[in-house]
Amino acid sequence: MSNEVEMKDPMSKAISFEVNGEEVKLSGNIIREYLVSGNDDVTDQEVVNFLNLCRYQKLNPFLKEAYLIKFKGTPAQLITSKEAFMKRADAHPKYEGFEAGIVIERDGELVDIPGALLPSGAAVKGGWAQVYRNDRKNPIYVRISLAEFSKGQATWKQMPQNMIRKTAIVNALREAFPESLGAMYTEDDPVLHTQEVPVEEQVRRDVSEKSASQNYDFTDEPQPETKKEVNPANEPKQESQKTIQGTLIDEPTPSRKEYGF
Repeated sequence: MSNEVEMKDPMSKAISFEVNGEEVKLSGNIIREYLVSGNDDVTDQEVVNFLNLCRYQKLNPFLKEAYLIKFKGTPAQLITSKEAFMKRADAHPKYEGFEAGIVIERDGELVDIPGALLPSGAAVKGGWAQVYRNDRKNPIYVRISLAEFSKGQATWKQMPQNMIRKTAIVNALREAFPESLGAMYTEDDPVLHTQEVPVEEQVRRDVSEKSASQNYDFTDEPQPETKKEVNPANEPKQESQKTIQGTLIDEPTPSRKEYGF
């Protein structure tokens, strides 16, 4: 019943949920104000979809675990960070680890090798990963093509082996845990290759710019009373109460060191 009440007005009402032992409070208004990137306006429905993604997948957008981005001519994209994929897998009781590496072409043959170190004289062609579950006889194995995922972005040009290995891991995790990761997509999914700058990097920049001078939190409590400063010779002091609906600014948004797999 409480959930139904909470979701009646998701744009202004702060929704609370727990992520890794910490409380996160989100509303549609704060998502639209601080957590959207791109060059087009998002709809209320797209904002609510993003709120629900964060809520049900236990993602904290303030720690850059999820992004909402919209470019002109395309639907809004709900993007999940690679770090969030790893956290979700680690928390799954049936997860038993993974192995990953790159696919190289050597002497006319495609060979899987571990890690991301390209041997001399070989050409990288793709990435591979296999994820282990304790309830499966065989690991979940994927092999993906570098040409399909790399669209010429700077990061892919600088470190193609590392990027294709990470992408293989994400795809393998999604196949291994479809119930918890099936609806989550990262910036490396081909459908999201719409910008010269990698999507996740661009969103980080946009969100940082929007929130650089903003400290925000959600509560439903009014602000304490304040008094106007006036000249006592002219008129008595008058009390004035100021309440900011939906968002009260308390302390800075936590930052977190970004890292890959």
